[in-house]
Amino acid sequence: MKNAALTPIGLVLLRIVPSAFMLFAHGLPKFQKLIAGDFEFPDPLGIGASPSLFLTVIGEFIAPILIIVGYKTRIATLPAAATMFVAAFVVHGADPFGKKELALLYLTFFIVIAMLGPGKYSLDKK
Repeated sequence: MKNAALTPIGLVLLRIVPSAFMLFAHGLPKFQKLIAGDFEFPDPLGIGASPSLFLTVIGEFIAPILIIVGYKTRIATLPAAATMFVAAFVVHGADPFGKKELALLYLTFFIVIAMLGPGKYSLDKK
């Protein structure tokens, strides 16, 4: 099998695996917190706890769903990447590298997905 034949499969894995990890490990608990009416949340940008939680749910729950199915993929990577940027450089800015490593990995995945696009096995089909 030629490398070109593997590229669409690689793009599917690049989209689905990190996004599913983000969705289930981080986004789903925050979404459940939001729908339960518990708005207690850190406020790293100084906009309030509720808006911070809402924006984080967009970046960690809604955006990964869109990325997984490949719908408006490049646009969906923006809130996901922005959330990971804030997590790495604001929330964990003073922490050692090991504490911000996961946020940096997710940030890198979402930047690469934005650069490469969703691939042919997506709703965007590009």
